[in-house]
This record gives sequence, C-alpha cells and structure tokens, in this order.
Amino acid sequence: MGIQGFQEYIEKHCPNAVVPVELQKLARGSLVGGGRQRPPQIPLRLLVDAENCLHRLYGGFYTDWVSGGQWNHMLGYLAALAKACFNGNIELLVCFNGAMEKGRLHEWVKRQVNERQTAQQIVSHVQNKGTPPPKVWFLPPVCMAHCIRLALLRFHIGVVQTTEDHHQEVIALFRENGFHGLVAYDSDYALCNIPCYFSAHALKLSRNGKSLTTSQYLMHEVAKQLNLNPNRFVIFASLLGNHILPDEDLAAFHWSLLGPEHPLASLKVRAHQLVLPPCDVVIRAVADYVRNLQDIHDLEAIAKDIFKHSQSRTDDKVVRFKKAVEYYATASKPLHFPPYLVRPNQMGLPAAPQMLNIPGKPEVQHGYSGPPLDEPVHEADPSGKGLLEQNSYSNIPINGNQHTPLYERLSPINPAHGGNSNHTDPAFFTTSSTSSSSENEENPGSTANHVSDHKGWDKQRNQMDNIPEGDHGDQNKSDTSVTSAVNQGLEGRGHPGVNAHIPSLLSMPTRNHMDITTPPLPVVAPEVLRVAEHRHKKGLMYPYIYHVLTKGEIKLSVTIEDEANKDLPSAVQLYRPIRQYVYGVLFSLAEAKKKAERFAMRRNHHPDYPTVIIKEWAAYKGKSPHTPELVEALPFREWTCPNLKKLWLGKAVEDKNRRMRAFLACMRSDTPAMLNPANVPTPLMVLCCVLRLITWIHAEFSWLLFL
Repeated sequence: MGIQGFQEYIEKHCPNAVVPVELQKLARGSLVGGGRQRPPQIPLRLLVDAENCLHRLYGGFYTDWVSGGQWNHMLGYLAALAKACFNGNIELLVCFNGAMEKGRLHEWVKRQVNERQTAQQIVSHVQNKGTPPPKVWFLPPVCMAHCIRLALLRFHIGVVQTTEDHHQEVIALFRENGFHGLVAYDSDYALCNIPCYFSAHALKLSRNGKSLTTSQYLMHEVAKQLNLNPNRFVIFASLLGNHILPDEDLAAFHWSLLGPEHPLASLKVRAHQLVLPPCDVVIRAVADYVRNLQDIHDLEAIAKDIFKHSQSRTDDKVVRFKKAVEYYATASKPLHFPPYLVRPNQMGLPAAPQMLNIPGKPEVQHGYSGPPLDEPVHEADPSGKGLLEQNSYSNIPINGNQHTPLYERLSPINPAHGGNSNHTDPAFFTTSSTSSSSENEENPGSTANHVSDHKGWDKQRNQMDNIPEGDHGDQNKSDTSVTSAVNQGLEGRGHPGVNAHIPSLLSMPTRNHMDITTPPLPVVAPEVLRVAEHRHKKGLMYPYIYHVLTKGEIKLSVTIEDEANKDLPSAVQLYRPIRQYVYGVLFSLAEAKKKAERFAMRRNHHPDYPTVIIKEWAAYKGKSPHTPELVEALPFREWTCPNLKKLWLGKAVEDKNRRMRAFLACMRSDTPAMLNPANVPTPLMVLCCVLRLITWIHAEFSWLLFL
C-alpha cells in the first residue's frame, strides 16, 4: 500500500479529521444580522481531480456500468451538477490525467493486475448469478473518462489535462490559479500542504439537485492524532513507500521499526516470502520514527539509518530517498508571491484575482499537542534542508482566530491580504521507473533490453510475444492484504514446514515491469506539436494522440471481457488494426513511403521504407502488463494520405474531405457510398462505420479460424 494507504487510514483512525460539508453553504458565505444571507462576492473555486472522481462524475455506482454505461444517464447527472454549481455560485475546474507517467508505471502495472482479476470476478458473478455485481467491484467502462470530459465541455465546466506528472501539475495548478479547495482522493495531496482538501469519493448531489455535499479533511487533526509536527510530513511521506521509493525497498526498515517483541514480528520469519506489515501499523511506526528524529535536514544520516539492514543497491536507495524528499518538499511549498497576484498560467485558465481569507469564530480553538510549530524557515538550498523547513503547513491554526477550517468559517468573504514571499514555485518532476528492488541479491536481468537495428528489435518483439504470461511472475503477491498472511502465519504455528518451499520475499527482485528500447520516432513538425499540446492541455483531444506523438507509447486499461472464452480475441487485439492506421497517419507514413521510393529510384536500389514502432502497455488474456507489445504503424494501401501538418492545419475544402477520408480509411469504410448522405445520413456515419468494422473484423477472424 505504501503512502496510498494513508488516505484510508485517515478515514478509519482519524474520525475528527473527516467533517461533512455542504459546498453551497460555503459558497454563500455567512448568516448576518437577522438571519439574512449575505450576497456572495466571488464564486467558490474548486479544482477537481477526475482521476479519483470518475465514478462520482458518472453519477454513482449505478448497475448499468457493467454493461458499458449509459450516456444519457451520465449527461443528465452532469447537467444537474453543472446547474447546481451555477446556482450555488461554485466554479469547478476538472483536471484529467493526461500524463504518460513512466515514473509511476510500476503502480499502473499493479493496478492493472488487480483490475484484471476484478473483471473476471465480475464476469463470473454475472454468468453464475445473473445479477449486477457489487459496487465495490466498480470498473469504469471503456473511454468513460473521455465521455465525461466531452460532457463537461458541453455544459461549460472547465476542463484541463496534465502532460507529465499528474500530481505535481494538479498541485501547481491549484496554487498558481487561486483555487479555494481541492476535491480529490489521494494521499499525495493529503501530505502536500493543501489548505482545503475535500473528498472526491464523498462528493454527492442530492436528488433534487439543490445540495452538493462532501467531506473535508482537516490535516491538523491528523497531525494531532499522529502526534507529528506537520513540518515532518515530507520525511513521513518519503518513508511510507511511494512511486520513487517503493514500499518493497522499505520492507526491511518497516519490519525493523516493529522490533522483535511485536506480535507480528514472527510473521516475517515464518512466511519466508516478501510480506509487508499492515498499513496502519507501518503508518504509526513511521510516525514514531520521524517524530524522534533529531535533525530532519540531515538526509545522509537518516538514509544511513534507514538502509542499515539493506544488503544490496544501498547507494541507489539512498539516492531515491533523497529524490522522494525533494519531490514531496517541492509539492508542499506554497507560492512565493501574494495569492491575489496570480501569475499567468500555462493551462489557459482565467486567473483568479483574489483568494478567500475567511476568519473564523474567535471561540473556536484547534490545539496541537505535537511538537512545536515554530521551527525556523530558511531559504531553499541544494541539500534539501530549506525545502523541508518551508513545509510549515501554514493552514494549521495555532490560536482560535487564524486559519479556521473552511466548514466553520461563518463571516463574510473578504479578500486576502498579504502573502508569503519566501518560497519558490513548484516544479514538475519526471522520475524514471524505480520499482525494482532486492534486499539480498542483485537482479542482472531486470534492465531494459536495448536494440541497435531493425532486425534486432523485430527478433526481440517475436521473443516477447512468445513469453508465456506466467514467466513474468505473479507481481500482485506483494499487493495482497497482509491480513490473510497474518492468519496463515498464526494458523501455521506448530507446523514449521508449512511454507518452507517459498523463497524469502526480501531476497527476491520486485521489479514490476520491463521496458524495451525502440527505434527513435520520426520528427514531427513543430506546428503539429504545438497544436497537439494546446488541444491536449485544453482537454479537447484524446490523450493517446499526444502520447504517441511525444512518447511513442500508450497505456491501455483493462476492460470487462470473458477471458475464458477462447473463440473471441480481446478488445486490445480486436481494434489494434485501427490503431496501426492511426499511428501511420500521425507520423505521415504514406508520404515518407513515397519519398523512400523516389530516393530508391534515383539510387537504383530497393526502397528502405521507414518503420515506426509504438509500445502498447496492456493486460488481457494471455498477455501480462509487465512488458509492452511492439506495434508497427501502417500506411493506407488504397490512397496516399497527406502529411499530418496539411491534414490538421489545411483550411481548404479539399483538406476537409481528406480528413474525412482518413477517418473512413482507419475504420475500413473508405467507399464512395459512405460519403453520400442519401445512402448514409451524416448523424449515422459513425454508427455505420462501427458496424462495418465489426463485420470486417468478424469476417477476417472467421477466415483465420478456418485456416
């Protein structure tokens, strides 16, 4: 679980830190003399992380999600949500995850393994019982995020997409654009000094559409419960286990914190495999450790103490520990300029002129029983000391008339005055994959395979396709809840050989994916990249297009399909021919092919056609998500598609016709009859293309079965 278990810990063990709120009341301001409502001055501006909120934006855990979802139902809910926000003077900006995030790829792999198992449970439940599956198995239908994004644009709700690091960009967007609150559900936000942090999972709209409620997390209450100075949250987050320093690398450290007298200490020895302590136990133990640190700025001494039990790759772990500290320290820094002087933003959003500063009731006290909060603040320095000290968690009150939680602010809304000017801007980080770890031995085979020529990577692709799924290892073992392991360990007492055949977890590599080097991508015109980046950030374009153009790879999420059915291919395989043609259009392969033929004709030799390889990360039957598949881009055979610059930026009527023909060719529907409105009405063209494609795929697949 690592740091991701901290959000659940707050809800289970810190009841005073989770407070229900009604957003309309917060936006209206306060009750003034005689019980009259004071007219609002500025809207309540909330940033919503759609990554944690898809099921709420869809409308809740309705049973139709298992059969693909209901577009009309979702539109109705989002229309009611937009109306409630407009009437309640609430301004939403929904941020979608449009980043490839190779640094978090190992987390995505683990998630896909778990979701794939959930999908099979759903299929089995529907087949055996004929009833909708439990809502705890909720898996978003295919392209649900894309459909929600289009619907939000239709109802004039602001939409943006991130590009590199989703969490860092959401935090920077929140701080630089003067938002009053963040609606999300992620431990990274909880530990990054967000002034007003609301629950995305608790976001609910009443049936009459007049009440929008959620829960607010009071991090000063969490700090009080942990008895931990919020200035130390950066070290705390770094030691829980995260995408930079996984909890597998910290397993020995976490076990050492429990000590030999702990009731669970014998489990590590008896299990003979990589077993992590329960998340709540780890959180309390790490909090105690961080609280007792003499100097939180001496990262070398802390790292030396943390990894004193490590038997391999200690230097690499120390480096990643420092990177994790830098990551969370940067994310926790407030702006260095007054909040009412909002900088021009990169997302094209309207900048807020003011920030809310709502003083609270003077009689409200929020004491803090932990260490004193008056630690000195210094300028940032390369060693990271300044970064740690700047995380002062200024929203935690020391006396009753400062920084009262938002749900208790009852006075009129006033513009903010002043600001802290001692901090620097948040920066975006792109981290490399760091999921491999071993405590007792190195893993020489865990590095990426590098390919020097076309034949090499063709051979490599064939080898990777032939690797059985089981050879990648059951990576989700380390994600399994330790409760069952504890029960097995306790039940196994008196049976010393019960798990003797299982190798020690701390001696096994825990790399969760293996990347493959592919040939460099063709050069894309700068005008095309500017258009792609602009439309991507505005949420006007499917994120895969930007990923293909800039990274040359995409991630395909798990779909609900029956893996026991051997007669049908998976959805990833079924629609791969379309993607191959789309790749060819994006990299102008048809034009490049013609240039190669002309060049070969002048030199009087066989043409050397350019080859574009795209990496597709996916999990489906017979395919593990731990390695990508190498997919070759294809040009159209029927006609020469113009280059992407002309296809996108051309304004002539002929260019519009070429765009339509490129779409029809990708869908295997490039026939004159499709463009005739008498044969196919324009509103029905997409539906007819899909039906033709299914017919074509069915015919081709039946022919392959016959062979």
